[in-house]
Amino acid sequence: MFARNVTFSVKPNMDHEFSVKFDKEVLPILRNAQGFKDQLTLSRDKNEIVSISLWDKREQLDSYAKNTDAQVVKILSPLYTGSPDVRNYEVTNSTSHKLAAA
Repeated sequence: MFARNVTFSVKPNMDHEFSVKFDKEVLPILRNAQGFKDQLTLSRDKNEIVSISLWDKREQLDSYAKNTDAQVVKILSPLYTGSPDVRNYEVTNSTSHKLAAA
């Protein structure tokens, strides 16, 4: 299992709109992506949002990043400043992952 961690610096007073747009426009895209398993979105001080998506295989995550991520960036770009910080990880331990495998 692999995780994609994307941190956004949200424009002032745009955190709620970011959340709504993410739920209505981005989540359906993620749910249709091959290998997508789950999404966790975290907010800190309303100006930083961290998006963590979980994927079955690295190849599926890489395919999403190559073929679909630009669409998501276009949807969300009016709501954040700078460039999102994107990091990919191999999941080495997860209670939810173990439950899903059981």
